[in-house]
Amino acid sequence: MKNSEKNNIIFHYGWIIVFSGTLCTLACLGLGRFALGMLLPSMAITLNLSYSQMGFISTSNFFGYLISVLVSGHWAIHIGHRRLIFIGLLIVGISMALMSKASNFLYVLILYMITGIGSGTTNVPVMGLVSSWFSSRQRGRAAGFIVIGSGFAIIISGKLIPYINKTIGAEGWRISWLVLSSIVTAIAFMSLMLIRDKPEEKGLRPVGIGETPPQINQSEERPHINVYKKGVIYYLGIIYFLFGYTYVIYATFIVTALVKERGFSESIAGNFWAWVGLLSLFSGPVFGTLSDKFGRKAGLIIVFSFFTLSYLLVATGLPGLFLYLSIFFYGIVAWSIPSIMAAAVGDYVGAKRASKAFGLVTFIFGLGQITGPAVAGILAERTMSFSSSFYMAAAGSGVAIVLTAFLKKPKR
Repeated sequence: MKNSEKNNIIFHYGWIIVFSGTLCTLACLGLGRFALGMLLPSMAITLNLSYSQMGFISTSNFFGYLISVLVSGHWAIHIGHRRLIFIGLLIVGISMALMSKASNFLYVLILYMITGIGSGTTNVPVMGLVSSWFSSRQRGRAAGFIVIGSGFAIIISGKLIPYINKTIGAEGWRISWLVLSSIVTAIAFMSLMLIRDKPEEKGLRPVGIGETPPQINQSEERPHINVYKKGVIYYLGIIYFLFGYTYVIYATFIVTALVKERGFSESIAGNFWAWVGLLSLFSGPVFGTLSDKFGRKAGLIIVFSFFTLSYLLVATGLPGLFLYLSIFFYGIVAWSIPSIMAAAVGDYVGAKRASKAFGLVTFIFGLGQITGPAVAGILAERTMSFSSSFYMAAAGSGVAIVLTAFLKKPKR
């Protein structure tokens, strides 16, 4: 069958890549990172963890993530996206299984850093596949569907972990780590079966390539670009840094804040967190598609505005409706920025260098993730409240809005 005929097939294999990417995101970020917020309260009781130690545990994960994203884009080019994704998921699964044996703070700190290494090793090549399999006008939507894997994981952890803890008791978090590890390992082998690095391996062209006018597609191949010398990539990285610094404060501490400061039971707090996961299923596709249509700048400004409102509403300590609004605003845009960023780097440097460029901005983003939980945990411990941490997150998100307003469009 000729390539042109295959591209006329209603269902393109690129959407299998998206499905596989969604599962990988569910595993490496959703379960490997965002389940921690549900596990921390019970882990803190068993292991006698302070607020600052809880923050440092989260930070250790991001430190591992940071180490891996430095080289993941390079590795993806040399050993292939598919193989690297499989290796990364195995690292996540094995480290999570070992976490169930944790007996002290240092043990958790080291193992969760290894989990972060696996997460970065998986996430960078997964998002890099978007630029290889999709045209410029389709990338935001495709990346949007991939990032909602984290939302499914939050729903799973928000319901499953409280149930296990209630059934098993104080040590239930150990069983939870084993169950999550099993899910991640199964997805690792599934990804190995389904993922292909390029559409050419299936005799195809990227999704939407025939729909894109020639003048827009000229940016797809840029043979002389050095992503490490391209200023706009660092500018995107700074904006991504502010997202990493702020969103992770909410993700790490919202459940603990609800339990410790608002008096919610772990089960009710888990329901709140599950709502974040449910709402976030719309975030990637909706705002990724919006950025395809109206531009990356407009998409980023809208998303950061929602985040700022979310942080302010929970920081004020207002009851009832305002807490629900905070969770709504956070959930509805939760994974929008990674999907927009994955599409944006492809717009600026072309498909061939997208993984390397995304690795660079993700490294800068990782610096924010490392700093955010540690500073927020120390601040909460000194002020005896998480309100100051959430106010800090709102300020950082506001700065991101200002920076995004000055973002230049990619050259065509």
